[in-house]
Amino acid sequence: MPAETSTKALLIAIDADPAPCVATINRLNPEHLCFFIPEALRPKIETDVQPNLAKLPKKWDWIITPDPHGFGACYKALNQPLADLLKVWGLKPGELTVDLSRATAAMAAATGLASLAHSSQFLTLKPALVAGDAPAGELVIVNGTAHTWQQDNPWTEAAITACRQAAEQFNKGSYASAAATFRHIEARVSGGQKPLYHAFADLADAYGCWDRFQYKPAWESLKTAVKALDMASVFGGPSGIKTLIPRLKENLGFLEKLVMDPAEVKAAVAPDLLANARRRAEQDRAFDAALLTAIRALEAFAQVQLFKQHKIKAHDVQPDQLPAALQEICRTCYLDDVGGKYKLPLVAQFRALAGLGDQMGQAYLAQWPQMKPLMDAAHRSPLGHGFEPAIADRYHQFYALIVKVTGVSEASLPRFPTLNL
Repeated sequence: MPAETSTKALLIAIDADPAPCVATINRLNPEHLCFFIPEALRPKIETDVQPNLAKLPKKWDWIITPDPHGFGACYKALNQPLADLLKVWGLKPGELTVDLSRATAAMAAATGLASLAHSSQFLTLKPALVAGDAPAGELVIVNGTAHTWQQDNPWTEAAITACRQAAEQFNKGSYASAAATFRHIEARVSGGQKPLYHAFADLADAYGCWDRFQYKPAWESLKTAVKALDMASVFGGPSGIKTLIPRLKENLGFLEKLVMDPAEVKAAVAPDLLANARRRAEQDRAFDAALLTAIRALEAFAQVQLFKQHKIKAHDVQPDQLPAALQEICRTCYLDDVGGKYKLPLVAQFRALAGLGDQMGQAYLAQWPQMKPLMDAAHRSPLGHGFEPAIADRYHQFYALIVKVTGVSEASLPRFPTLNL
């Protein structure tokens, strides 16, 4: 058989005459080679295999099974030692090829299970079928005898299950885990499938960044992912991808508008904060974080309104910009003794809006009796200034008041997609 492009690593599980595996090694030309064998076969490897190799691998090793016919013994002997060996060799996931041609059933099962996470190719080289039967695989001649060469990537099928697992991780908000799973698949599937899973990994990275308010890297990763998934949808792609693309493009537009907004006070941050608060509550059941994030969202709405309508920056206000009733309070109470700037706290921001005749500020003052106990509950929480965890009802009541005060619509809040792959 002609030599193929060099294989990074080859694992051969064998319990019979090792001589035929010389053809496999010479064809694949592995840089690293490991035999999984019973102890009795070690001398024959040294006498029948090594002298007949066209090129010796850079590194060579073997793993011994105490019982080639016992699945448990084989798996225990191979599982951790194989992982350790590949780590010592510095191999990446998917760089292992596995030969099961002359393994016992127990060795083959144990090898398949132990090596699946590391491998991207499984092969067999066996004598051809009797005359008249169509060979299942490539027909090759080894030492004058016809053999069939079959080489398959198990991740063609395994990727389906792993992809569903990654989608579940994504839908639960575990974006880093989803990205890691997609990259795990990408490293193991065959070349034509790699761009698709690379795009899904970029997608998970994008929403992970977005969830942490890292808007620019989120936008850049999402742009790359949408372009690749759009292309994949033209050629079919996994089920659900065509319905996913419109939501991704909608989110991409939201991020682009936010990132490209040159204003010092970015209007899109306020609805994004409120959407983040909703995810903390609905997705994580983390009501302390949800309530504190909702308070920050409320403040962001006030800051945007002050800046857009009245050219007032809440973190750097001039007292004479404020209604007369607030000017002296601002001078005496809101001066930052370090930065030397006047900074309006949340309540003062809304009182300023109300004094300037702004409808949002007036709505806030009207709802203040209902809002203050909820804000106090947030400040009593462990993430505020106290020790009393927030409860779901407090968050839901506060969220409803924010919608009432700001007039924000549910449709204007960005929604992360649900992956149905």
